[in-house]
Amino acid sequence: MISSLLVANRGEIARRVFRTCRELGISTVAVYSDADADAPHVREADTAVRLPGDAPADTYLRGDLIVRAALAAGADAVHPGYGFLSENAGFAAAVAAAGLVWIGPPPAAIEAMASKTRAKELMAAAGVPLLAPVDPALATAAELPLLVKAAAGGGGRGMRTVTRLADLDAELAAARAEAASAFGDGEVFVEPYVVDGRHVEVQILADAYGTVWTLGTRDCSLQRRHQKVIEEAPAPALPDPLRSALHEAAARAARAVDYRGAGTVEFLVAPGAASDARPGALDEGDSGPARAYFLEMNTRLQVEHPVTEAVHQLDLVALQLRIAEGERLDGEPPAPRGHAVEARLYAEDPAADWQPQTGTLHRLAVPDGVRLDSGVTDGDPIGVHYDPMLAKVIAWAPTRDEAVRRLAHALERTHLHGPVTNRDLLVRSLRHPDFTTPARLGTGFYGRHLAALTARDTTRTARERVAALAAALADAAGRSRFGGFRNVPSQPQTKTYAADGGTGAEYEIRYRLGRDGLTAEDFPDVRLLGLAPDHVVLEVDGLRREFAVARYGDRVHVDSSLGGYAFTARPRFPDPTAGTEPGSLLAPMPGTVVRIAPGLTAGDRVGAGQPLLWLEAMKMEHRITAPAAGTLTALPVRTGQQVEVGTLLAVVTE
Repeated sequence: MISSLLVANRGEIARRVFRTCRELGISTVAVYSDADADAPHVREADTAVRLPGDAPADTYLRGDLIVRAALAAGADAVHPGYGFLSENAGFAAAVAAAGLVWIGPPPAAIEAMASKTRAKELMAAAGVPLLAPVDPALATAAELPLLVKAAAGGGGRGMRTVTRLADLDAELAAARAEAASAFGDGEVFVEPYVVDGRHVEVQILADAYGTVWTLGTRDCSLQRRHQKVIEEAPAPALPDPLRSALHEAAARAARAVDYRGAGTVEFLVAPGAASDARPGALDEGDSGPARAYFLEMNTRLQVEHPVTEAVHQLDLVALQLRIAEGERLDGEPPAPRGHAVEARLYAEDPAADWQPQTGTLHRLAVPDGVRLDSGVTDGDPIGVHYDPMLAKVIAWAPTRDEAVRRLAHALERTHLHGPVTNRDLLVRSLRHPDFTTPARLGTGFYGRHLAALTARDTTRTARERVAALAAALADAAGRSRFGGFRNVPSQPQTKTYAADGGTGAEYEIRYRLGRDGLTAEDFPDVRLLGLAPDHVVLEVDGLRREFAVARYGDRVHVDSSLGGYAFTARPRFPDPTAGTEPGSLLAPMPGTVVRIAPGLTAGDRVGAGQPLLWLEAMKMEHRITAPAAGTLTALPVRTGQQVEVGTLLAVVTE
């Protein structure tokens, strides 16, 4: 029996495992970097061990330090979570060699699936269908588009889509560099890119006695930068023959490596028969042309496991622990019931090329009736060292339509105060016809719809403007002990707010507050019914609306039944000296300069769009390109340098 467990991870997954441990009466041990010294997973553990440093390479990727921490804390088992060392066979072996229980599959199974290229060879031998590899030296235009993938990692890193043969060599080089930086292994491979296919996966659970459960399917097709954003279970609109074939292929994959514990077998479901597929692809039969191909096997728990838990009414972490303790699984898993959908809340700006955001998370509160799995709590800092995911919100209902509606409604009414997030994008995605109609699902969703989903429409602008009025009135109430009212006529009060997000809308609010009530320019049908520094009640076009207002410095958050809106208050007298030299490229977020284009120096001629350097922040690489053709007149940064928002990276003079 496990009595004390160390989680070799951080954030949301560490808290998730600790929650189950508390229910089972197992003591918990956390490890933490200096950047995480006051993180929630550290505060919630019974014992915590410091890993000196901030960078993952010095902390959460140091298996030797983690094993030493487990022994020092008296733990008798290690759970790897996901990411970091969760799929590192050497780490799993080191845990076992230290006399600790490893919560995961045998090291041999991890090793077999660690390289995507070797895993595909193994799956081919087991009869699991694959997309045929492409030799980049022999690739032709007829094979486009192509996908370059890192052999040793996932999460979208070391992955590039190629639509022109002329770009293939450059994308191979970029993918190798990113893979080597992220995983310590620069091996990449090339395969056909299936346009708008569906990402469908099967959750498996296996014990030490030969029993393999296939716990249904999940659809994870909505992705940005090859990373999942919205997931659901079961995968909708799959014909029963294809669903059964996916289950059988996943079970074959598990048995081929003598799997144990929780894992996921991922497939690409193509919208039609692919000429570049090997014979034997999973076909749905006479009901349609869709086929499925093996992508990879994740030898760990997945981020999206809560939707499977909700549908099968299971605790997958508890089952992982019981399997590690030697328990047998029942012959058949519980039958699925209803539908579950999960959305990942990221601190990022989808309208600004998904740039990660930093700052303080002042508040995160979801309505009742949905599940929240979060790595952060109110008041926590959002830094640059780790993934920008703040939380996962999960909704279950008897039908897919109800689950989607419940999740969208909950996200819209979540109080989310802090950095810019993807919350509005998630709400609009869940309500988009191509999501609500399962037959239209595909990995190309954001490629087709991102511009429309992040554009400002007249309905949103009108609602946002009313929220800005509420912010201005609450500010007046906070500044005046008489609630902002004036007894004598005066000039209108003016307050200007910039809305959050890359679209950058600004609202100038001009109003008067007197004994006769509110007079606001451009708001002829608005009446003020209640006013306090944190609460405003307005009648808008005959409809009563209540607004909760929270201020954090010059940032203002307004929540109501119309949704949540965030603004930055503009100063009344802007600094006239503010500005930068034309052609200056400034760091859009805090991060590290990981690469500078080979041979590039000040004085070089550059072309419009030419990559100059790469920043790494929150586990993503961001390419900084020349805004126009001209001369690189300044390049004041170096590889490895840490930069803050607004740091001058380069100057290109046209």
